[in-house]
Amino acid sequence: MHHLTGSRIRDKRLDCGLKQAALAEAVGISPSYLNLIEHNRRRIGGKLLADLAHALGVEPATLTEGADNSLLDQLRAAAATSGDMAEMAKADELALRYPGWSGLIAEQARRISELEQRIKALSDRMASDPQLSASLHEVISAVTAIRSSAAILMGSEPLDADWQRRFHENIHSDSLRLAASSEALIAFLEAPPSESDAPRSPLEEAETYLARTGFHLAVLETSSPDIDRFIAETRLSTPAKRVLERLCRQYVVDALALPSVTFTEACRTYDYAPAALAQHFQVDFATVLRRLASLPPDQGHPPIGMVTCDASGTQTFCKPVPGFTMPRSGGGCPLWPVFSAFGRPSQPVRVEAVLPGTVPMRFLCYAIAEPINAAGFDAPPALHSTMLIFPEPAESHSPSVPVGITCRTCPRENCSSRREPAGAGVAPML
Repeated sequence: MHHLTGSRIRDKRLDCGLKQAALAEAVGISPSYLNLIEHNRRRIGGKLLADLAHALGVEPATLTEGADNSLLDQLRAAAATSGDMAEMAKADELALRYPGWSGLIAEQARRISELEQRIKALSDRMASDPQLSASLHEVISAVTAIRSSAAILMGSEPLDADWQRRFHENIHSDSLRLAASSEALIAFLEAPPSESDAPRSPLEEAETYLARTGFHLAVLETSSPDIDRFIAETRLSTPAKRVLERLCRQYVVDALALPSVTFTEACRTYDYAPAALAQHFQVDFATVLRRLASLPPDQGHPPIGMVTCDASGTQTFCKPVPGFTMPRSGGGCPLWPVFSAFGRPSQPVRVEAVLPGTVPMRFLCYAIAEPINAAGFDAPPALHSTMLIFPEPAESHSPSVPVGITCRTCPRENCSSRREPAGAGVAPML
């Protein structure tokens, strides 16, 4: 970044309202020499750099190093979500000249991303949460019972006092039930984030624990890992420990097949391409997908998500990745390759999936569906599908597949896989 020092000096001088001659005089050099510096034709350092920084009222590091790298990364991440609207090459200049405004932009982008994730999570919850469905059913049942009793009382046939008393009692009890179920539903929908985001199943509890480790379990990467001790030391519920034990035993098998050091080196050599890695190590495709999802997040690897499901479409594991969401208990878009892979058992699938939005989100997905039980003559194989997800892949010329989250929230009306109309308020998208 040192080659931009002159430009930063010029920008800061202009911000301060100083003439080139005035600044040159203040530091004891000629205006022509300062002009060369400002056009990056002379490298400076030492005392002259310190004098210029002092005259401009900034630290020398501000002129040589530019804007804070963390702030720059946040600005670039914010710009990446806006397509071609932002001038990426100007991010350094913006952060240097207006650090306050740059921080505000970065903070707003972060907040927007959080809200978008929250909306997607709530959409998922509305579409598939069994507790919500039960609560709505209870409300509708109570309303129907009250309407039925009221209709009889308001009918043309006269009722004796005993029957009137019974229907009045029914209406009273049903109204109490309606009030209680409505209050429960409101409390459920208005639960604070800490409560509504809490794990609601043993699987989610186990995944929450794994998320704190970055889905990389170094203690299980040894030659003789003690799974039982590792599980016992967690503070999970007993059902969640059983789920975690299942995941850990598979993790150990994969780690023994693809040791961490050699696998990491190969990942960088083959640019994280699953097919090339499977061929290099002579292992099955699903093992490579699971191993890629377990790479340590603090060693420069790209963000990688993974989701697995059974043939019913119910998730059996999910490692999240920015922008990706899918209903837990079925009802998701069937165009995701984790589902379409069931139609091509044991055959790898590679798809570039695109979610709708103001700025469409792209994902490079690899999936495979494989039987998990021994072959037999009297029963069909139980298939299990695994999908690896790379968010925002590099531009490619391969055709993309438009996908959604659920039909209820998807704006694509001309989709051959649509099962129901888009929800109210969802703008159509061709």
